Amino acid sequence: MSRVLVVEDDPQLVRALVINLQARRYGVDPAPDGTTALRIAAARQPDVVLLDLGLPDMDGTDVIRALRGWTRVPILVLSARRASDEKVAALDAGADDYITKPFSMDELLARLRAAVRRRDDVSPAPETTLVMTDGFTIDLLAKRATRAGHDVRLTPTEWHLLEILVTNPGRLITQKHLLAEVWGASQSNKTNYLRVYMAQLRRKLETDPAHPRYLITEPGMGYRFES
Repeated sequence: MSRVLVVEDDPQLVRALVINLQARRYGVDPAPDGTTALRIAAARQPDVVLLDLGLPDMDGTDVIRALRGWTRVPILVLSARRASDEKVAALDAGADDYITKPFSMDELLARLRAAVRRRDDVSPAPETTLVMTDGFTIDLLAKRATRAGHDVRLTPTEWHLLEILVTNPGRLITQKHLLAEVWGASQSNKTNYLRVYMAQLRRKLETDPAHPRYLITEPGMGYRFES
């Protein structure tokens, strides 16, 4: 049984989440504020955290940072905040996904299942070097990409960008983070760089670059690799 820590101060929403999660055989620990959430997280070691940002005692991004100080547990933000800078701040702090309220329970449960699968699929050994999809293969150790049995020539910048994405499968990586990692912190507002290079990667790796299957854009937020 997977354990879910629900950090939310709206009693009605907490009740709905508890009922739906328990019906699907999740263990649920509710927490009405950030202080309680951090205490429960340390004691119960949840498999996934569902986190509201507007908590009565602290901002949800502070909870994310505190958790990231010692755990890689998947964190799914549930928030009414729709501004892209709010979303980016939560993702940069270490959240894995961002779901805007109001949301459908089916969508939440699907994203929760995906988070649990990704957590279960992560190998504890760092030696994993081969990323395989139905469309292409990435050998991280040899720095080699192949598609349909043929080598794909990637520039160093393309490779660096791809490497960050494929080593974080399913996780939304913000534009700011990618720009800082690949081009340096001084270029963190040059989003046109990302559009150009992601388009090049899709042309080289995706079967249908106009409708990518693996290199996904989250408009205004960032990119994710879906394996």
